[in-house]
Amino acid sequence: MTWPNVPLTDVVKDVTSGNAKIMQKEYLQEGALPVIDQGKEFIGGYVDDVSLQCKEELPVVIFGDHTREVKFVDQPFALGADGVKVLKPIAGVLDEKYLYYVLKQAKLPEDAGYSRHFKFVKRLQIPLPPLEEQKRIAAILDKADTIRRKRQQAIDLTDQLLRSVFWDMFGDPVTNPKKYKMGKIGDLLDSVNYGTSAKAGVEGKYPILRMNNITYEGGWKLNDLKYIDMDEKDLKKYTAEPGDILFNRTNSKELVGKTAVFREESSYVFAGYLIRSKVNSLAKPEYISGFLNSFYGKKLLRNMCKNIVGMANINAKEYQAINILIPPIEEQKKYASLVERCRNKIAFYRNVQKKTDELSNALTQQAFRGELTKPINSI
Repeated sequence: MTWPNVPLTDVVKDVTSGNAKIMQKEYLQEGALPVIDQGKEFIGGYVDDVSLQCKEELPVVIFGDHTREVKFVDQPFALGADGVKVLKPIAGVLDEKYLYYVLKQAKLPEDAGYSRHFKFVKRLQIPLPPLEEQKRIAAILDKADTIRRKRQQAIDLTDQLLRSVFWDMFGDPVTNPKKYKMGKIGDLLDSVNYGTSAKAGVEGKYPILRMNNITYEGGWKLNDLKYIDMDEKDLKKYTAEPGDILFNRTNSKELVGKTAVFREESSYVFAGYLIRSKVNSLAKPEYISGFLNSFYGKKLLRNMCKNIVGMANINAKEYQAINILIPPIEEQKKYASLVERCRNKIAFYRNVQKKTDELSNALTQQAFRGELTKPINSI
């Protein structure tokens, strides 16, 4: 069955106006009321003043005008400032959770940058099945989304485990309870060089690693690549090899210093915002990466970076000058072996996650074409 398409503006109201908006600088770490904004995290922060609560009857759908983030909110909340739209379906016509999934799969322009995207949302034509069918579709997609989130939680927990194990194996770098020798990161390196400054694009012979390809936790995200052509004489200098440490030297203050060990079999070159280093016989690359990705390491990097025109920077000289404990190489090898097992597990989870996402996308497309006829328990 094919559902009729209707203009979104015929069945959805923008109820943003009239609600107090909280500036990010006013967010608290905890408080009486969560602040929902257009950021990637569901909750941006908290406020204590309950008079700032969004006045609209719950649930509502939040759309990020800049970020295109979509959130379903069914708890009391305060509204973050700048680019947040609060959307409410017309009662008895459109279900809130169904609207959430419609917007999650909506094809909006990807080249608008940090522009306003709500103008594109208002032009959408959306499928409108009967209300009970909307609720049934939303329940099925909820089930698929729950599975997806559980897979992501497994990945996040594995990353957290690595941080905890690093601390347990090597101790607090400040107090150095195991009395390791203290040195500089540069003492553990054989070579250091910046990546290529050549411009990348959607076409080219070689995929290029950029700062967004390194995750905050120290892994790799290789599903958003650009490409580059390069002379053979420069290829060796700028091609990442297994065991290389790649350090993100320029980014926002929160993200500068992202570090990961390259272990891919395929060839990639690396961009100029990354520093590539190779270890000498005193270190395993996983140990240096683990140190910089530890809670201590993250705090250290935030405190040492310099701000340059809105971006934070740590250059190669400063990177090599970072103080670091130097455990015996055998202990580093044990940690590197554990990292490998955890990364293999994360790779397995990501593969399952990819298949789960494909299933969820297929279900969504079937649902909005009126082809989702299976009962919920059979999905």
